[in-house]
Amino acid sequence: MPAFDLPLTELERHRPDIEEPADFDAFWTSTLTEAGRADPVVSVRPVETGLRLTQTWDVTFRGFAGDPVRAWFSRPAGSEELLPAVVEFAGYGRGRGLPHERLTWVNAGYAHLLMDNRGQGDQYGCGGDTPDPHAAAPGGPGPAVRGLLAAEDYHYRRLITDAVRAVTAVRGLPGVDPERTVAVGNSQGGGVALAVAGLVPDLAAVLVTAPLLCGIRRALDLTDAGPYGEIAGYLSVHRGAEHAAHRTLSYVEGVSFARRAQAPAHFGVGLRDTICPPSGAYAAFNRYAELTGTDPHREIHAYPFNGHEGGDAVQVRRQLAWTRSVLDGRHG
Repeated sequence: MPAFDLPLTELERHRPDIEEPADFDAFWTSTLTEAGRADPVVSVRPVETGLRLTQTWDVTFRGFAGDPVRAWFSRPAGSEELLPAVVEFAGYGRGRGLPHERLTWVNAGYAHLLMDNRGQGDQYGCGGDTPDPHAAAPGGPGPAVRGLLAAEDYHYRRLITDAVRAVTAVRGLPGVDPERTVAVGNSQGGGVALAVAGLVPDLAAVLVTAPLLCGIRRALDLTDAGPYGEIAGYLSVHRGAEHAAHRTLSYVEGVSFARRAQAPAHFGVGLRDTICPPSGAYAAFNRYAELTGTDPHREIHAYPFNGHEGGDAVQVRRQLAWTRSVLDGRHG
């Protein structure tokens, strides 16, 4: 796929206006206050993975509406010191899979929590273990359109709340330094990590690659691929639902979360990405922290000939080096 979005010189200046609902902050404050009434962690059970250098626990924590959400928690075996924690959010249609699938961060010396995606896990990987008991509202079968006609019913309200609660949960787990918590994700996971950065004011860092839910209105005009295509397909059948859908989506717009974030931030984007168009990532990057009165260190890496995979292992190598430098205090 050739480059199809704005040229790089324009992306670097891309700061679009976003239609932000007047009650955006009140909506999320109310949602998170309700979810935070109970202690987050329900259970922490050790699991045998066959790995000698990694210890793993099956964690259940309370997410949206107190629903149980599953996660894998891993640490380097034999480590007794307080470790920084990386909370990772999975891509669209994936679940947490099996505990030995994602070992990069724990091999780099971090505690690692991989959150399951409620009501997902049936499209890729090795499945998930967290149902979504609130998925009966009007909307299509895919997560991107579940409850699309009202913000209160929307799937991403629940998933983002789970993600914020995952950060609270990991900070209470053994051997974690709560002041060094990092949010990480690619694609849907990147959009969710960015939302966490906008809702949790004391993250140590956030790393996002090819983030979904950024520049949503423009993305719907640019692509029929992936989750955005599911939304467009739903609206092609439910003619006249556009206003309600756009209002709902405005409450999960990644640029709005980015404006409220203040943690150091690392972005990656493939300029030929037709699933999450690069203008969305640049919109979030260019407007990052503009409402917080802070100027955190941030950087973005563009890959001109890559699509949704972005920089792949090259980007991960950059993430590892950057995260260590931030946590070591070499970047403010």
